[in-house]
Amino acid sequence: MADSGAESTGGSHSQARRATAIAALVLPLLALLIAAVIAVEQFPQGLLVLGGVAIALAAAWYGLLRRGAARVVGAGIALVVLTASLFVAVADGGHLVGAALIVTCLALTLSAARAVFAIGAPLRGARAPAHPVLFFNPKSGGGKAERFNIAEEARRRGIEPIELTPGTDLEQLVRDAVARGADGLAMAGGDGSQAVVAKVAAELGLPYACIPAGTRNHFALDLGVDREDVVGALDAFADGGGERTVDLAEVSGQVFVNNVSLGLYAKAVQRDGYREAKLRTILGTAPEALGPTAEGSRLRWKGAHGEERSSGAAILVSNNPYRLGRAIGSGTRPSLDEGRLGVAVFMGQAEGGRLGRPLDQWSTGEFVVDGDGPVAVGVDGEAMKLDPPLRFRSRPGVLRARIAPTHPGASPSAGIPGTPVAGVRSLLRAAFGRGAA
Repeated sequence: MADSGAESTGGSHSQARRATAIAALVLPLLALLIAAVIAVEQFPQGLLVLGGVAIALAAAWYGLLRRGAARVVGAGIALVVLTASLFVAVADGGHLVGAALIVTCLALTLSAARAVFAIGAPLRGARAPAHPVLFFNPKSGGGKAERFNIAEEARRRGIEPIELTPGTDLEQLVRDAVARGADGLAMAGGDGSQAVVAKVAAELGLPYACIPAGTRNHFALDLGVDREDVVGALDAFADGGGERTVDLAEVSGQVFVNNVSLGLYAKAVQRDGYREAKLRTILGTAPEALGPTAEGSRLRWKGAHGEERSSGAAILVSNNPYRLGRAIGSGTRPSLDEGRLGVAVFMGQAEGGRLGRPLDQWSTGEFVVDGDGPVAVGVDGEAMKLDPPLRFRSRPGVLRARIAPTHPGASPSAGIPGTPVAGVRSLLRAAFGRGAA
């Protein structure tokens, strides 16, 4: 009987989602149809109504599939254009009812589309660990841990705080805490420190919580931790928190949570002044890393189809693939549990001095890069040199990540298609009961 109830609930949810997707496809067409009727009856000024509604729809769709400033811009343009169009429609006792119907259709369209593309990950319910421990770097992120009083907030929640001091071996600190009985591990600091704590947690099968007290907090973003809620992230170890299983990756035994860069970025992070002026340092490194007089180890690897490659290229190997280029949600990873590495290559100069392909991208379970000598790399933003060959591999499903109950638990691009066309296709698939891509 319990299984039947679950199937019934799942079926009802699927039908509701299908109906919502159909509404998101039909309602904008209805709005355009009403605008077309107004255009005919109030010709020629009615054409402004039809054109304005079309532009407002496009701007609203643009904003819907994006976040931050781009979302605000899209919504703002849609609102201004739609208001002007409706003013034309109702002028001189015109189509007041038609204008109201257009507004209703557009509002319901956005609401329905947001519901279809809503992000979220299936989180398992999890009990609070008996002796959770938080490791925190007081200097990371410009002093976020101190600014948010993270140590005291941890104590209030029954979490033991341990501060990192200069010269501390973080991994040994974590292992010592486990030896004393720690059964939950959290890290408040940059992504390099997150990788160290995540490595031990995965090795010992302990729950792990990412506290976004670093500068960029890229891992927290793709994990579904609200980067603006540093203190709230500690609730991941409360009884109401959820758990999801995600991947880690490693290069020659070195664990990373985000990515490893070789070439341009890797050279930049090794320079003095990188932390203070990242963009200027990277641009200044470009001629050295990718130019015709490029210095250092030339890299050798196999491309997506097994072809041999050799170049002074910049290579980015990530723990699950990033969306890159002009894709919506660019710079984020929709998933952290595909068990795949993402490989992106920027080719410097091809044979004959011509500029190579700007980007080649694929995913794989393993990847090997060879070189003529020690290779400069940036591992989760930390500069180091590794002896070739560099062997990358994914470690699927090894990390038990805890997420606070008020946090999304999924990357911001998890439910968002990469392009507007892909968005329409996803709505069509959902409308025909095939799920969204």
